[in-house]
Amino acid sequence: MKEPIHFSRPPLIIPGLGKIYAPLDTFAETLLRVLAGLLLFTLHGYGKISNPMGAVGMVEGLGFYPGVFWSPLLAATEFFGGILVAIGLFTRPAAFASMIVLLVTVYFHWIFKAEGIAGAEKSILWAAIFFFFAIRGSNRHSVDALLGRQI
Repeated sequence: MKEPIHFSRPPLIIPGLGKIYAPLDTFAETLLRVLAGLLLFTLHGYGKISNPMGAVGMVEGLGFYPGVFWSPLLAATEFFGGILVAIGLFTRPAAFASMIVLLVTVYFHWIFKAEGIAGAEKSILWAAIFFFFAIRGSNRHSVDALLGRQI
């Protein structure tokens, strides 16, 4: 599997730090992907998957009808999407679906609950993280890499 092209960066102010940064580059990216996936899975998906119809009222309140369709889809996206992103399997589509869910939460907090950017801040950061992996995919520390394929 070919590694993606990395664009050159400006020289470091302290060149000696390159010896620290270079080996940690892939580790940092892997850590971000694994943590984002695990947190989505445990903090959001796990509770919803155990009661997939529990969010019917919420999703319908946001205008997503029928709620009996959207609530289980939300649960599955957060639960399975989190697992897939964490292990790095079908990383791009799982991250893209997760990003869409998080963009809806941006709307929910910013517009629907009128909390503004301060209320949507966490959702914006989450959406940006999943956008990164939707575009970047996984790296060599992933199931995608073990299979020798990425979508």
